[in-house]
Amino acid sequence: MRPVQERHNGSMNGNALSSSEPPRDSAPATPAAPGSTALDPAVAARLKRTADGLVPAVAQQYDTGEVLMLGWMDDEALHRTLTTGRCTYWSRSRNEYWVKGDTSGHVQHVKSVALDCDGDTLLVKVDQTGPACHTGTRTCFDAGDLPLGQ
Repeated sequence: MRPVQERHNGSMNGNALSSSEPPRDSAPATPAAPGSTALDPAVAARLKRTADGLVPAVAQQYDTGEVLMLGWMDDEALHRTLTTGRCTYWSRSRNEYWVKGDTSGHVQHVKSVALDCDGDTLLVKVDQTGPACHTGTRTCFDAGDLPLGQ
């Protein structure tokens, strides 16, 4: 099932990154090209993207520090995340934007967004409602630790 994109009008205050314009209603079939969105140009200039224009975004529970999942954002997804207060990701498998929780009800309410020192990874602190993983578990990182060298 493909998620339905909802438009939300909210504001983000006190975030490390911010943008003030509302998100666009339509989603392109490929990630937005850098500079082609309403993302604050100063924020966009700080991002180091993959060859396909994406930045990994680690979602972390804001109050416990629990790492929930990894998603991918382009400039438009980051802009939507910053302006709506809901995590918007770029789905590489479906080639479309998706707002976490629109189909499952397992919403990620954004508390803050930070960019790492290299500008190539986002840390999105959220208040997760229900499971974060598509498998129905709280976190995508519960498959057990891998064995360390002996």
